[in-house]
Amino acid sequence: MPDNSSDTTNEEIKLVASGIPELDELLNGGYIRGRTYLVQGASGTGKSLLGQHFLRAGLDADETVVYIHGEESRHDILVNAARLDVDIRDAEFLDIGPGTDFFAEDKSYNLVEATEVESEQFTQDIKHVIEDVDPARILIDPITQLQYVERDEYQYRKRLQSLIRFLRDRQVTTVATRTLDRERTRESTHDDFESLSDGVINLYLDEHERRIAVPKHRGLGQVDGTHGLEIREHGIEVYPQTIPEHDNRTFDPELVSTGHASLDGLLGGGIERGTVSFISGPTGIGKSTTGAQILSGIVEDGGTALGYLFEESIDQFVHRSETLGLPISEMQTQGSLALTETEPLVRSAEEFDQHVLDQVDEHAPDAVFIDGLSGYKISLQGSDQRLVRRLHGLTRILKNRGIAVIVTDEADRLTGIPEATSTNTSYIADNIVFLTYVEVDGELDRAIGVVKKRLGDFDSRFQRFAIESGEGLVIEGPFETVRGIMQGSSTHRVPDEYQQTTDQS
Repeated sequence: MPDNSSDTTNEEIKLVASGIPELDELLNGGYIRGRTYLVQGASGTGKSLLGQHFLRAGLDADETVVYIHGEESRHDILVNAARLDVDIRDAEFLDIGPGTDFFAEDKSYNLVEATEVESEQFTQDIKHVIEDVDPARILIDPITQLQYVERDEYQYRKRLQSLIRFLRDRQVTTVATRTLDRERTRESTHDDFESLSDGVINLYLDEHERRIAVPKHRGLGQVDGTHGLEIREHGIEVYPQTIPEHDNRTFDPELVSTGHASLDGLLGGGIERGTVSFISGPTGIGKSTTGAQILSGIVEDGGTALGYLFEESIDQFVHRSETLGLPISEMQTQGSLALTETEPLVRSAEEFDQHVLDQVDEHAPDAVFIDGLSGYKISLQGSDQRLVRRLHGLTRILKNRGIAVIVTDEADRLTGIPEATSTNTSYIADNIVFLTYVEVDGELDRAIGVVKKRLGDFDSRFQRFAIESGEGLVIEGPFETVRGIMQGSSTHRVPDEYQQTTDQS
């Protein structure tokens, strides 16, 4: 006899859209029909709105949906949802909150506890609306309204279990919300509903950013970790973290010329496709100019590029580059270079990553320029550690697509090379070009050198360079008679006789 158990299992699991496609990604496809989900977080994190998206998706699918509410009136709910472009006027509403008569009248109960009367009334109201309307979806906002009318924790848990089984038997998909203290102090009742729920969605809000996480999803699993969340004019937007896929792509280290003969000479011919190159150095040394020089060279060689500016406006970047003889405006006009300016603290790292990948799909660039890493950490929401991890994920995806990535990074010290890159970022780089100031006999020069290159040979000597109007980056030749550049100490020229003796030996 054939075993049809797998077919039965597949038939039992029917996916239900959450109303937010990216949340469905985190849920590995969406909610499961007939299951109960808990959405929790501090006040203002977007719990009700997330549930309202769920109801709107049901209405769009011609389903009957019920909104059980206990804190806001139906009128206020509809007004607030409409402001964020979520129309749920066709939902059935059940208000289980106290009416004005609770404040105006002095009610007393004889023989039985007040909580018992209210609890039974709530249960009957919910039961009746489900039997009368036969909904496919229910939002209970908040579920704690039931907790308040139970006489103890044990009775509350029993009531929850009974409600969840009743809803599941009728194949009603349910989302319930719960508000947590901002300090996230959990009582035992919190864990009760988490254990009873088929899925848990946590929402977070602090002074810097909003986040979302799915720590539990029975039956389908979930995408772990925290992800970006924004509340915009059309409601909630979710941005899953970018995770590089492991593929069998054959790495082809094709060299891409920078369009600058001397810089190509330092780099052993140029930079490779599918690598990450850091241009590091102190403020004002010429990192952005060097990056713009490379972009210009790639475009002049027939390539295309995308640039993301974190520390200056597009107008300023273009004006400065044009002054140095780099035709950035012409590249933009012909469509071979697209620049994006990022406003501070408007986007999460995940949203930025998605924006880059969308543009990569549209333009198929040969290179992506991120200028600069310090501004990236300041402008995007989140801790430095997580931002660096997200940058690593983004650059890995770009590398897998054969795109050359160029990142500018600011060093702490004016002279010398204490670290090749800022903290915790050197592992990302395949190539590191370092720019630094050099004090020689009381005069300040600029030095450029390659301190890391994973693939191929490179010129290990530091070379003197300048940034000149109309010419851009000008590399003048190696520091043949100067020592101590990397240490950052006061350097001096070595006498010619010493240099000749060293060469002969």
